[in-house]
Amino acid sequence: MPHSHSKNKSSCKRAVPERAAQKLHETPLESESRKEANFQEIEDQLPKRFTRSDMNFIDKGTSILGANNIFAKKADPKHNEVWVLDNLAFRPTAEGETETQPWEAEFVACFFRTGRKDITRTVSNIADLIGLDGISGNDPEARARIEERLMPFVQAIAPARTVDINLSWPDPARLSHSRLLGPSNMNGISSQLLLAGGGDDMDGQTATGTSTEFPAVQFKTRYVGPQGWAIISDVDDTIKLTQTSNPLGILQSTFADVPQPAPGMSELYRILHEALESPAWLYLSASPYNLYPFLSKFISQHYPAGTLILRPASWMYLGGLLQSFTEGVQAYKTERMEKIHSWLPKRKFICIGDSTQADPESYAQMYAKYPEWIKAIYIRKVTDIPHMENKNKNQRFIEAFKDVPDHVWRVFVNPQELADHIKHLSGQAHSGIVGAMLGVWCGTHQDMKQAHTPSKSQSQTPLPHTPEAATPRGPSPQPQERQTLP
Repeated sequence: MPHSHSKNKSSCKRAVPERAAQKLHETPLESESRKEANFQEIEDQLPKRFTRSDMNFIDKGTSILGANNIFAKKADPKHNEVWVLDNLAFRPTAEGETETQPWEAEFVACFFRTGRKDITRTVSNIADLIGLDGISGNDPEARARIEERLMPFVQAIAPARTVDINLSWPDPARLSHSRLLGPSNMNGISSQLLLAGGGDDMDGQTATGTSTEFPAVQFKTRYVGPQGWAIISDVDDTIKLTQTSNPLGILQSTFADVPQPAPGMSELYRILHEALESPAWLYLSASPYNLYPFLSKFISQHYPAGTLILRPASWMYLGGLLQSFTEGVQAYKTERMEKIHSWLPKRKFICIGDSTQADPESYAQMYAKYPEWIKAIYIRKVTDIPHMENKNKNQRFIEAFKDVPDHVWRVFVNPQELADHIKHLSGQAHSGIVGAMLGVWCGTHQDMKQAHTPSKSQSQTPLPHTPEAATPRGPSPQPQERQTLP
């Protein structure tokens, strides 16, 4: 079995205290929103920080060395649990460069110690706080959900650990490749840029990753060539109902509820997937990596397969979960989008988010820097949860997108409102049956518009809700189709 991994660029850095780093990048809108919804008060009622790890002195002292840690040890199946996250392989491109480069991918592994004291009290604390104590006591399924999703927050992390993985391809004639992932840093995470193997025919294909020592490790590496479409999508309150503006809503939707897709978004993504001929999907969330199993399962059930990118910090206390959603989100997302741009600078991107967090400001900031890279920005205006009045003001969107042309961005309540814009985008990519699908969708869109036309008392400063198309190929929408945001 070849062991080729000559390219090993580690992004493991000395860990910065999570709260301090996020607080440093907190925006005025985030600070105001946290105060309005009493986030700090709820955080103070949650269980305090759990023991981060059970590591010895050497592991603790050397974990700050990251990939340079010569004292690291192999993860032990008897004492450790390992996750390897799905990832995306790309071919580096540079201006003026004609030679085809080998495939690379960022491999992210998470290391934990197995075993943890009984969490019954913590489960009851959460159930009581969100008003489900009586329900959870009588509903074993609800209690099981809380326990399952809570465990990654209380399980001790394992710094200074490594794991061997194998990459296999659909073609049995192709030999698998082995890679060494790690060592993990102070957060129990390793993140490395490694050669991903594969040839010119791998574009659009998927490799499967496994680990001999850890049979539960199974991940996908999706090979994405330099050309074509790609979509960056937020998760919480963009495609999944989370109630990000409400601390108790976050806790309930994260730990107790059966996750629900945002209305109409599964259909929208299905149409985009066909209209743009199977674009690459990247799900960029401010959730901590502790929620990876929960969120990846949800996405696989309702949305196109893709790469899920989460905050690389282990929150060993539940207040950190709420802070992850509400502090320094813009800085985090733009940093990750810079990395995505370095992977796929020639792809055409659509960015989809919502109004609960910093998606408008994040996407606008990236458009200002890379206007040829981002072809459309869609923002879901969340209207059915508390503490959204300031975040949904038209002036916020006007200010955020002041440097973005009107034909690029849309703010919508119902996904059907994007039908015309998608038709023009897909004119560059696909026709035929997708056009027919969009035609049916447009008919529904006309009915939905009637139900959501704002009253005069609700009207604010008008927004370019249905400006001219993002591509010159199709006819521009007629003036009578323009409308004011509700």
